[in-house]
Amino acid sequence: MIGKLKGLIDAYGEDFVILDVGGVGYQVHCSTRTLQHLPSPGEAAVLSIETYVREDQIKLFGFRTDQEREWFRLLQTVQGVGAKVALAVLGTLAPSDLANAIALRDKAAVARTPGVGPKVAERIVTELKDKAPAFANVDPAVVHLAGAVDDQRAPRPVADAISALVNLGYGQPQAAAAIASAARSAGESAETAQLIRLGLKELSK
Repeated sequence: MIGKLKGLIDAYGEDFVILDVGGVGYQVHCSTRTLQHLPSPGEAAVLSIETYVREDQIKLFGFRTDQEREWFRLLQTVQGVGAKVALAVLGTLAPSDLANAIALRDKAAVARTPGVGPKVAERIVTELKDKAPAFANVDPAVVHLAGAVDDQRAPRPVADAISALVNLGYGQPQAAAAIASAARSAGESAETAQLIRLGLKELSK
């Protein structure tokens, strides 16, 4: 199995690059984000590779980092997500942004991917929610709160405060982060109005 390729960019296709490794041209399929970050033809490049072997073909998928390749694998553990959809998601969201979106249950961010509808986005967020926090760079308290709100386990004042901020036009992840911070400073017995006031102050920083 091929795990990494290092060579010269020979040419670009719509969704692939030809990488010349010692005179052999490998066709490597990449996300649009990866293709945009690769150098011009004739320049050197290194790609982490995922090799797919089928009865009728061998297909190579290339990534700028091992973490991006790991997300490619993780995404395909979700029902209904194949290589094409996984590449499309990684073309829309960088691995860190994808991890944050899943950790915060931000289905809308995932659904921005062309070809990914609300149902598939929800499956991605739901089925990978336990794996995402390890890759995310958001406050664990915010991740915990986002999960509690999504599962309708959050205290009523907290849920109402987040809902109020969302109604004011803030995104769900933004609102959850602000209210998590507000709840930390105000304590568990804080009322909805106080949480909203502190949350708005947090958002205006």
